[in-house]
Amino acid sequence: MTDTSPASPLAVGADGFQFYATTEADPWFTPETPVTIEPMQTFPGTFLRLDAPAQEIDGFGVCFNELGWVALSRLSEAERNEVLRQVFAPGVGTDLTVCRMPVGANDFATDWYSYDEVDGDFALEHFSVEHDDATLVPYIQAAKAHRPDLTLWASPWGPPSWFKRNKHYACAAPNPMSEQTAFDNGLPPDNQIEEGTDGLILTEEVLDAYARYFGKFIDAYAERGIDISMVMPQNEFNSAQIYPACTWTSEGLIAFLKHLVPEMERRGVKVFFGTMERPDDTMVEKVLADPEVGPHIAGAGFQWDGKRAVPFVHHNHPELKIYQSEQECGDGRNDWRYARYAWTMMRHYFNNGACVYDYWNLALDEGGVSRWGWSQNSLVTVDPETGKSRFTYEYYVLRHLSGFVQPGARFVPTLSYTGYENLLAFHNPDGSVVVAAQNDMTTPQEFVVGVGNRNVSFTAPADSLVTVVVPAEHVEVASKPLA
Repeated sequence: MTDTSPASPLAVGADGFQFYATTEADPWFTPETPVTIEPMQTFPGTFLRLDAPAQEIDGFGVCFNELGWVALSRLSEAERNEVLRQVFAPGVGTDLTVCRMPVGANDFATDWYSYDEVDGDFALEHFSVEHDDATLVPYIQAAKAHRPDLTLWASPWGPPSWFKRNKHYACAAPNPMSEQTAFDNGLPPDNQIEEGTDGLILTEEVLDAYARYFGKFIDAYAERGIDISMVMPQNEFNSAQIYPACTWTSEGLIAFLKHLVPEMERRGVKVFFGTMERPDDTMVEKVLADPEVGPHIAGAGFQWDGKRAVPFVHHNHPELKIYQSEQECGDGRNDWRYARYAWTMMRHYFNNGACVYDYWNLALDEGGVSRWGWSQNSLVTVDPETGKSRFTYEYYVLRHLSGFVQPGARFVPTLSYTGYENLLAFHNPDGSVVVAAQNDMTTPQEFVVGVGNRNVSFTAPADSLVTVVVPAEHVEVASKPLA
């Protein structure tokens, strides 16, 4: 396997500090310049507000997709096991703990399927998840071998086709001007379902059957030793897509949630609003305001342009858990430019209340082409010809946080009077403090960070991401605000 992690995050330097950097030329190394700590005799570039901790962090994760397992299955058993160890095993690499999975086919499935395509089977007598026994089930079980306490949540990309008004898995036909024309989904242009409408047939019979469909999914996976702790009713419920999709209105979601919530509560499964990829926070507000449904919504998931709604939702509902449910997924090039953009997404979500940050594809073949014809990035790529894997830049970007921020950590707001705001900080349950920063300049940059009543200084190489872990014995929490 190429590009494996050259250094363990458990390795420590002088005084117990951990210090790692990633550049385009050299992912994951310890810079030669040391981390120093001294009493705060001068103002630092950035104060850590340890006296005013924000949201608790539940963890980081990825989504289990069928094409990911197809890619990993090209590897030898030993190499596949090592990849998954680097991704999931505690204290090794990205240390992922909260992951997503689809309910039936998504856009990175091998093809369309649902768990019951028998039209009129409202009793769900033909329901079966056996399709997943070849891909998703062994994929998740292989991950759980390294992380037995892995937390899972799920969402469908689309319901059984006969639950929908157009009787088709998609909502849109391919645009004849797009690159996906070669992947005809068979949907006539005059049978499309538009955004802003309900794609599901909103009869009580369908709503009840679809809620029980979720319940059977939860039960079938539990029988396979895989517990799912939370569901969201729909992936991107605004989007009319050429792949598995179903559009919803807020009113349609409320009608469905009245059936879904009790079905999930009987199994101890939480229900979130999501996933939302539009910047219209009023859609969330309508659901939360419903007196029957709203009190039972435990959180909300946002992705893509939904990120612009996050600040408003978090401001209005600070008690609501915020999940970044799918990192924007790039173009299959897995280049340094997009890795740098991934850092900006992480900063946005954590600064606006996110408690979970989920990447998208764990693994794909080189180029990352989906069944429906476009390319996306992944943490790991596999060369189909050589059967070898490599970790991408985004693996290391994610690791700069996920490898050090422990479940139960508190996000630490920062304060700078001099523009040193391109960083993120977290206070771990063990007392240590994690500081991750980006130097987007072409020259090395010194960061001076106020941690309690001390200044921690480190130099980030040119055009780099860095992480410094300050041991608990060097952290003194201020008894009053620093500024």
